[in-house]
Amino acid sequence: MITAPTDAIVRITRTTICGTELHILKGDDPTCTPGQVIGYEGVGVIELVCPAVAAFKAGDRVLISCISACGKCAYCRKLLNLPCTSGGWILGNRIDGTQAEFVRIPYADTSLHHIPDDADEDALVMLSDILPTGFKCRVLNGKVQPGSTVAIVGAGPIGLAALLTAQFCSPADIIIIDLDGNRLEVTIRFGATAAVNSSDGQALE
Repeated sequence: MITAPTDAIVRITRTTICGTELHILKGDDPTCTPGQVIGYEGVGVIELVCPAVAAFKAGDRVLISCISACGKCAYCRKLLNLPCTSGGWILGNRIDGTQAEFVRIPYADTSLHHIPDDADEDALVMLSDILPTGFKCRVLNGKVQPGSTVAIVGAGPIGLAALLTAQFCSPADIIIIDLDGNRLEVTIRFGATAAVNSSDGQALE
């Protein structure tokens, strides 16, 4: 349901199931009320835009940011969208999210991104939250620098995103630790200098 002139309605074509949703379903997140449609990652096609939306129109293919940003508050002006005073993590938390046929996107101009018509949606949906989380929370916050030695515990989607984006910073070594041998083999193909199976201490290089 439209609630503001800055809203857009997006028809979802791709979404994900994040570990956060699993925590919500287990009752671990009290901010998400029972009956809320969950999900905050997605790719889709705009069905409708409200009058104040200037950067998008019906029919545009878009990537949905997991964080809604008003673009005007003191935090957004510093490019700190998560603590946005009226946005932040609201999709699938305080308002209905992306695990539905249609989703309302508040602050569409600053919470959506155009994508090319021929883009691979299966790959692009990873840019909604997974890849940025691996980069920001693991690489930037971890202060990875040229010559660093990086250890990543867990070779799931976030770990793989951290592995890929850490390479932008030219570390000397990236060591991945996981229990799953198949995942560890993938990390070597993705650029890890070593992969250690924590169940037996065996290393791949």
